[in-house]
Amino acid sequence: MKCTLCPRECNVDRKRNKGFCNTDGIVVSRIGVHEWEEPCISGDKGSGTVFFAGCNLHCRFCQNYDISVVPRGAEVSVERLADIMLYLQSLNVANINLVTPSHFADKIAQALTIVKPRLTIPVVYNTSSYEKAQTLKLLEGLVDVYLPDLKFCSPKVSGDLANATDYFNVAVRAIAEMRRQQPIDEFDSDGYIKRGVIVRHLVLPSYVEDSKRVLDWLSAFDSDIRVSLMSQYFTARRDDEFPQLNRKLYRREYQAVTEYFFNVGLHNGYGQEFSSATRDYLPDFDVDAVEKLLNVINRVYTK
Repeated sequence: MKCTLCPRECNVDRKRNKGFCNTDGIVVSRIGVHEWEEPCISGDKGSGTVFFAGCNLHCRFCQNYDISVVPRGAEVSVERLADIMLYLQSLNVANINLVTPSHFADKIAQALTIVKPRLTIPVVYNTSSYEKAQTLKLLEGLVDVYLPDLKFCSPKVSGDLANATDYFNVAVRAIAEMRRQQPIDEFDSDGYIKRGVIVRHLVLPSYVEDSKRVLDWLSAFDSDIRVSLMSQYFTARRDDEFPQLNRKLYRREYQAVTEYFFNVGLHNGYGQEFSSATRDYLPDFDVDAVEKLLNVINRVYTK
């Protein structure tokens, strides 16, 4: 079957070739507890994350470049992915957090169909939003919390930085579908999110005006929506074509976007300290460790 799962519509047979995402089967780069998500996601328990290799967007500034643009990891079956989720649940985490899942959405839906009746914690779909709304319908009733980015507004900016001039039009349709599936944000007594939508936006150096246009849309779409406004940008690798990316975000840039957030009527969400703009908060993508953990999971869950 030729792949048209995401907006790239590479139309390749992923059993024989790799499309833009540079993957065929499900490839996992990290399995473990992540403590640095939004407070309602990580909290004190941590979030049970599965980081997938490859990506259908390839942002020039990607901080997970080592696994997204140059995929590294272990290939797993649909059934084993379901077992991974059960393993993470056994660690008493707050949720199952599926990171960069878009190019495996169909297989993730299959895995969740298998395992969802045995999960007692929410499933978080942590995505760039470069998703087809039609594909997201595969996840209806299986995903409890959508955690989408809204990265860019301008076609010029998204074309320059992610080779996707259609990003905004695609992403807003995707976010609308996520909100249709989860129209109400619900939290438990400890403050952990049980269901709903939280939209993330990373403020980039020199792109304050584009950030403001993103907030304009969010305010018009739903002024009550929760927005995570992030300041964690750092230069993951030097970019000679776009030198403005070769520096950290200025405080005045983040402050300008934060003030605009309130000025356009948004009032729910999260800010971020500048101390987060460092490699120290990047997960360790150790493929050997993933392989060893998978061997343990195989022994425990293979009947």
